[in-house]
Amino acid sequence: MANSSNRILNPNAREAMDRFKMEAAGDVGVSLKQGYNGDITSRQAGSIGGQMVKKMIQAYENGMK
Repeated sequence: MANSSNRILNPNAREAMDRFKMEAAGDVGVSLKQGYNGDITSRQAGSIGGQMVKKMIQAYENGMK
């Protein structure tokens, strides 16, 4: 049995990540719906993930100031 280490254990954290993902998707012009989003392209999914990383780096850098 595979042991997944990327599970979100705290339900509040899951909700926050979902909101963050929706915000990042809106920033790059991709419309996501609640639940399954298997109909988006790999390019769209990558742009959402890239935007999320960009925002996390920006928040970290702002926190260092």
